[in-house]
Order: sequence, then structure tokens, then C-alpha cells
Amino acid sequence: MVKVDQNTCIGCGLCAGMCPETFQMDLDGKSEVINDENTPCAKNAAESCPVNAISVN
Repeated sequence: MVKVDQNTCIGCGLCAGMCPETFQMDLDGKSEVINDENTPCAKNAAESCPVNAISVN
């Protein structure tokens, strides 16, 4: 399961750029999960998040 903490997310877009099949930017400019499968792509995006707003279980 993949989750984005909306309160922590700064909207940098790195996750959506790295893994567009899992993340997209919402109307508020924050990341949102569109596919919550734990994939290597999602894990890499979580590890790259500058504010650690993404959790992958």
C-alpha cells in the first residue's frame, strides 16, 4: 500500500515524475496516489521524496 501524507507533501512533483503510474499532482499541487500497489517504482519515489511524505508498505 502506498500513501502520501498531504500535510507533509510540499508538491515538488518528483514522485509523479519518477512514477506517473502511481502518483499524480492534485488540484492543490500536492501528490496523490492513483495506484496503491507496492512497486519498485513507488518505493524509489518514496526514497527520493525530500520531505519523506510517502510511505510504502
